[in-house]
Amino acid sequence: MNRPAYLDVLLQPRPPSALEELRDERFERHGVCLVLKRDDLVHPELPGNKWRKLAPNLRAAVAGGFPALVTFGGAYSNHLRATAAAGRLLGLATVGIVRGDELAGRPLNDSLGRCAADGMRLHFVSRAEYRRKSDPEVLARLLSAAGADAAYPVPEGGSNALALHGCAELGRELHGAGEVVAVACGTGGTLAGLAAGLAPGQRALGVPVLAGGFLAEEIRSLQRAAFGGPAGEWSLAEGFHHGGYARVPAELEAFAADFEARHGIPVERIYVAKLLWALAALTASGAFPRGTTLTAVITGRPQARDQAPSSR
Repeated sequence: MNRPAYLDVLLQPRPPSALEELRDERFERHGVCLVLKRDDLVHPELPGNKWRKLAPNLRAAVAGGFPALVTFGGAYSNHLRATAAAGRLLGLATVGIVRGDELAGRPLNDSLGRCAADGMRLHFVSRAEYRRKSDPEVLARLLSAAGADAAYPVPEGGSNALALHGCAELGRELHGAGEVVAVACGTGGTLAGLAAGLAPGQRALGVPVLAGGFLAEEIRSLQRAAFGGPAGEWSLAEGFHHGGYARVPAELEAFAADFEARHGIPVERIYVAKLLWALAALTASGAFPRGTTLTAVITGRPQARDQAPSSR
């Protein structure tokens, strides 16, 4: 067995993930059928889009004989945590370049503590320098300072051309599973790949969890890099970020807790709660015609104490 194929044996993913139709009067009263794509169950430590985006990059790193992985993220990054877990499972060293040099020397939060426990070496950089990491000279300096010059680089959020091909496979699993397939968006890579994999007549809907309105051009750029140009039908539903990344105000927390109580399904707060809130609000506003099957991709699941301070 070649080494990239052996990766799947070590990580033991479980695609395709299940589809679950929910009975929820907030959707049914408007003639909309809500279906969940339980991608949170595809891998116990690399759930949902983390598996979809990381797996092609992990195969490339293993095939290329790289001794380590290096990637980027903030203090509450699920992507950093997933990369650290993948490195532990595969026996690869991992380096995380973390936004915020003020964090150096402080006690680690639960997310970064989990990364460290999985063997990730954390390198903290200033926010100003972190913002400039797309500049090749700045990136080279960051990698050198982190001792990661020879490591396989995975971008922030895992979104690159290889990752989009992994997310396109998610779209192919959803052929025939609804006219609209919705997903929460951070860096836009999952939506960009998902849209490319859907069948004609299906469209992807992205719900950004960050403020700023910058994602559309980023998605177009990612699709150009991965597919040579636009791929699939997609749109963004802005205005559901609830104050910005990792903000979980009281009304969003209450909505997520109520959804869990109604359906017995754990709701990750930073991405999934905002997605489900947006779909309920859009359905109530008449955004989806009666008879629409609306499939929500559940990209992650709650981790113990995994939330940043809320805006309560």
